[in-house]
Amino acid sequence: MAGRDGRATTGAGTAPGRAEAQAAGETHFVNGRPLRGPFPEGTETAVFAMGCFWGAERRFWRAPGVYVTSVGYTGGHSTDPTYEQVCGGDTGHVEAVMVVHRPNETAYDELLRVFWETHDPTQGDRQGADVGAQYRSAIFAATDSQLGQAMRSREIYQGRLTRRGLGDITTEIGPLGDYHLAETYHQQYLAKNPHGYDCAASTGVVYPGLGGAAGLSP
Repeated sequence: MAGRDGRATTGAGTAPGRAEAQAAGETHFVNGRPLRGPFPEGTETAVFAMGCFWGAERRFWRAPGVYVTSVGYTGGHSTDPTYEQVCGGDTGHVEAVMVVHRPNETAYDELLRVFWETHDPTQGDRQGADVGAQYRSAIFAATDSQLGQAMRSREIYQGRLTRRGLGDITTEIGPLGDYHLAETYHQQYLAKNPHGYDCAASTGVVYPGLGGAAGLSP
């Protein structure tokens, strides 16, 4: 299997990670805000994996009420892994996006809408032409409330997909563990490289949300 950069992927193993952790103090290329916390009072953190994190991050930083975004690695067993190790399949990690948002401006359910509508959650260990477990679909809940909302949203969206004759959702949902900031050149990649690669996989199915009549049943 190969990822977007042509590297072959292998089976799961153990990778030691970086010799030194990523340097702190990095800022968002678009808005200048710090990529690492502590974040302002009143903000919340959400983490999603939906294939290549370059395009996924841009979809979130454009959403109203989002304070800052970053890309990183989570969901695996390696401490502070490198991009090459994640691509090699030795860490168990996925490419992920951290979204720090103001819930009074952008509710978590709106972030879930962006998540479900802008990738294909039925593809398993791939997204479009990107193949490998590092591209799998996943939601990492920072709170019990997020966990419940995410699981309910999966039921709702599966109902919509089934009505359209589409397959089963493969998205993993679970608590957020350690999140490892990716290398600087990956951060806000498509702002630095406007014509860079962006995986455009999507089902084309609208997510109705948890609130209101449309979201009462799958």
